[in-house]
Amino acid sequence: MPRIGEARDAAEPSSDEQRARQIRMLTAAAELATEKELARVQMHEVAKRSGVAIGTLYRYFPSKTHLFVAVMVDQIDQIAVHRAMGLPVATCGRDAVYDVLVRATRALLRRPLLATAMIQSNGSANAATVPDVAKVDRGFRMIMMDAAGIENPTEDDHTAIRLLMQLWFGVIQSCLNSRISIPDAESDIRTACDLLLVRISSS
Repeated sequence: MPRIGEARDAAEPSSDEQRARQIRMLTAAAELATEKELARVQMHEVAKRSGVAIGTLYRYFPSKTHLFVAVMVDQIDQIAVHRAMGLPVATCGRDAVYDVLVRATRALLRRPLLATAMIQSNGSANAATVPDVAKVDRGFRMIMMDAAGIENPTEDDHTAIRLLMQLWFGVIQSCLNSRISIPDAESDIRTACDLLLVRISSS
């Protein structure tokens, strides 16, 4: 059973130096999880590769679960940055949400071990002990609301996006487990967008 530690967010850096240290730790964790399965990634390896003391790593991330949820938060932040940079996507609505999800799917599946590490950590994390999971949900929800062109979401909007997020995580997991193909995954995502987003405010 992995060590969960105390219930708190990953420590927030208060200086450029601390932010650089945090980025090194997240980068090292992502690199190691790209190379081998999550169970074989050791915290001391992450500390060594990122050039920090093991105590520093645990101060930022009390457990491996905290660490890989934070890696997922960082990956979602990168998706948001790419959208803000104006990378070509569909204009808005269901097609834009589909475009975002397919791009995210392809990016995750290029590094399947890392994708598995993030999704397993996020899926097993209880918000009471790993509060950063809320950042995963909030960040991804904001990206999809933005893609859909929703500025003042209704209750139906929130419900549709929440269900779509849950379905998408399941589709990714099925791909990673070789239970469905990538074309089938993209087809399922297309169907999910068409069915779940039919009543969104911008449609």
